[in-house]
Amino acid sequence: MTEEPSLSYLVNKYFYTHQFPTMWCPGCGNGTVAMATVRAIDRLGLDFDKTIHVAGIGCAAVAHWYTTFTALQTNHGRALASATGIKMANPELTVVVTMGDGDCAAIGGNHLIHACRRNVDLTAIVYNNFNYGMTGGQVGPTTPLGSIASTAPYGNLEPPLDLCKLAEAAGATYVARGAVYYVRELIGLIARGIKHKGFSFIDVLSPCPTAFGRRNKLGTPGQMFKSQKDLTVHIKKAKELSPDELQGKWLRGVLVEREAPEFTEEYEKLIAQAQRSE
Repeated sequence: MTEEPSLSYLVNKYFYTHQFPTMWCPGCGNGTVAMATVRAIDRLGLDFDKTIHVAGIGCAAVAHWYTTFTALQTNHGRALASATGIKMANPELTVVVTMGDGDCAAIGGNHLIHACRRNVDLTAIVYNNFNYGMTGGQVGPTTPLGSIASTAPYGNLEPPLDLCKLAEAAGATYVARGAVYYVRELIGLIARGIKHKGFSFIDVLSPCPTAFGRRNKLGTPGQMFKSQKDLTVHIKKAKELSPDELQGKWLRGVLVEREAPEFTEEYEKLIAQAQRSE
C-alpha cells in the first residue's frame, strides 16, 4: 500500500499558508472536507494546470481562498452553471465544484437538477451543515424538522430535502454521501467521484457548531463530530437492517454509480455532425 503523504507536504503544496488561519469557526467541519478533497486530488495525481476549483457563496465556497488551484468564485447558487460553461469551453479540464447546502439546493436548485440531467462531467461537493451558517443560521433546504434556526425560533416546519435522492432522480450518474467523522472514507468517495465520467454528486455532512449546534444544544464540536457515528450508517450495513432500524439514519457511501452518455462528448459529436452537413 502506498504511504499517504504527510500533512505538512499537502499543506505546503496545495494551500496558501499566508491566508491562515481560516475564517471557519473552531470545530467547523469545512476544513476537514477541504483537506479530504486535496488528499483525493493528490491521490489521483491530477495536473495542476488542468484542474479548476469553482465555488459559490457561503462558508463552503471560501475553500477556494485557501487552495492553490485556479479558481472561479461565482454568484450565490450559480456555481454549477459556471462550471458547466468551463467544461464546455475546455473539456480537458477537471472541474471540482464546492457549494453549501443552501447555495446548491435553494437558489441553485434548478442548476443542480439540470446539471444532473445533462450528466456534465463535473464533481459537485456539497458541504451540508443544515443551515445558512455564514449569514446567521437561517433555515435552509436541508434543515431537519423541528430544528431551531434564526428564522425558525420555534422549530423548522418544512420537511428537509434529501440531496442524494434529488440528484439520483434528476439523473446524476455518481451519487455518494460522506461524513467528516469518517474522513478516510470521504477521501475515497471524492477520489472515486472525480474519476467517474459524468456528473458526480457528493453530499458531505459537516457540523456547524456555532450557528446550528448552539441553537439546537448539540454539545461541543467534538460531540457533534462523534454524533455522526449514530446518525449515519454505511450503505452495505444498511442492507442488514430493518426499516425501523434505519429510521432517522443518513446512508453513507456510494449510493448510485452508473454509466450514461456524458453531455460534453455528446455535444461535440453534434457539432461535428452539423459541420459535416453544411
